[in-house]
Amino acid sequence: MAKIFITGVAGFLGSHLADIMLADGHTVAGTDNMIGGDYANVPKDVVFYQDDCNYFWNMKDAMEGCDIVYHCACTPYEGLSVFSPHVVMQNLVTAATGVFSAACAAKVKRIVHCSSMARYGAQEPPFHEDLMPMPQDPYGIGKFAVELLLENLCNTHGVEWVVAVPHNIIGPRQKYDDPFRNVASIMINLMLQGRQPVVYGDGNQERCFSFIDDCLFCLKKMAFQQNVIGSVVNIGPDEEVVTINQLAATIATLLDFKLDPIYMPGRPQEVKHAVCSSDKARRLLGYKTQTPLVTGLARMIEHIKERGPKPFEYHLPIEIVSEKTPKTWTQQLF
Repeated sequence: MAKIFITGVAGFLGSHLADIMLADGHTVAGTDNMIGGDYANVPKDVVFYQDDCNYFWNMKDAMEGCDIVYHCACTPYEGLSVFSPHVVMQNLVTAATGVFSAACAAKVKRIVHCSSMARYGAQEPPFHEDLMPMPQDPYGIGKFAVELLLENLCNTHGVEWVVAVPHNIIGPRQKYDDPFRNVASIMINLMLQGRQPVVYGDGNQERCFSFIDDCLFCLKKMAFQQNVIGSVVNIGPDEEVVTINQLAATIATLLDFKLDPIYMPGRPQEVKHAVCSSDKARRLLGYKTQTPLVTGLARMIEHIKERGPKPFEYHLPIEIVSEKTPKTWTQQLF
């Protein structure tokens, strides 16, 4: 059995990852600065450090004796990064530097880093891993920079590395009172309050949504298989391409909600068609989609109903306010 360290362990992805690692008999420790985390998410058997990834020495001490480090923590705000690049990059690039440096200093065996399909930018979909990244917003730029840093540090200091590229993960425990991210969760929370969802632009943006269990299947294998070392691998379903309009309609049908979306101006630098290929994950990891979109959304609705709809919390500063900044944020319309 291995000793696993997970950053962002109180968050959506990190807490689910901790669950499956504990279930397999591994020892799990983790950290979270609680910007997007919830204490209720942290499994009771996790050795939990409430700390920030930017604090190198704390991270190094926490990782001593660990075999595998999963780096899930960041401020994953692609749209907001256009208007709050400082806070996003501080908790993305600088935080990753702290984690990777500490992992190398602690002599861990492998780092599994969770990147983003924002790395690909606005290229022709579906995005394959051999495409040269061309990110077009600060968040995507930061994610690609972190990948380069990971490869450089690990190759220098003899640490194995793997980059996972999830795309639009959904599922229970996802933060649904956050006005800046998680479109499916935002729409469910609004509709459960009897409020119409907001759609940016024409709503014809194309996406694939990955249910959490399908991503975990890949992430678990990425910690131990030899054939993924030094690889970038897209993970998650690629069979169901839907528009944001179709997403809203599906949620409304599940909730028996009379849909009449509120359309707002499009957000700057948003990629219109963002769909990844999972062919490499099928080949290297034996990936197979288990959860169709409608099933995943139904599970989310059940979870949010159990916890109850919440008012939205505008918990991050908007650093650059201009005529391009969405009014949903500046006027707190959610």
